[in-house]
Amino acid sequence: MTSLPEPIQQLLAALGKLPGLGPRSAERLALHLVQSDPGAVQQLAHAIVEARERIRACPACGALTEEIPCAICADPRREAALLCVVERPVDILSIEKSGTYRGRFHVLGGKISPLNGVDPEDLRITELEANLQAQRERLQLALEAAAATVGVPSAQLQGSEGWRKAEVMRGGVDTRELNSQNMESKRVPGLHFIG
Repeated sequence: MTSLPEPIQQLLAALGKLPGLGPRSAERLALHLVQSDPGAVQQLAHAIVEARERIRACPACGALTEEIPCAICADPRREAALLCVVERPVDILSIEKSGTYRGRFHVLGGKISPLNGVDPEDLRITELEANLQAQRERLQLALEAAAATVGVPSAQLQGSEGWRKAEVMRGGVDTRELNSQNMESKRVPGLHFIG
């Protein structure tokens, strides 16, 4: 049996490492590429290299972006009190396509899996804790400012509806709006609600 030339075998090995490509698909793709117009192959190679060089994770939320911060983090119309924690950056795209969620995101970068060697310190949990702490501090400042504006001691606000909502949001997340927008019923993979 004749074996494939070494460059094609190397291409097969590289393509076989991509998610969703089994050996047969990798072979079909490799054979298609080596028989394609050289200009088209060069354009594909350039697009891959350029995307890899220009796209990075947003330091604030972990979304894939070209700009720092990403468009979601930079959007002042986003509800800062809502935080949706997702497993992977691609999960943000699924939620954004629904057009119903207007809060912010946090990408963990995977899920804890001791059998696969993924421990909590391998995920963006420290960044999540810092994000929640910053949210708590913003909420406390907002409550103190509201109390000063209406001339009421902050202790008297504790029984109000606003205070109860603030208590729900104290961890940085208000999942009630997500529930009312029917996000839970969509069962979006990689979506986690915290509160």
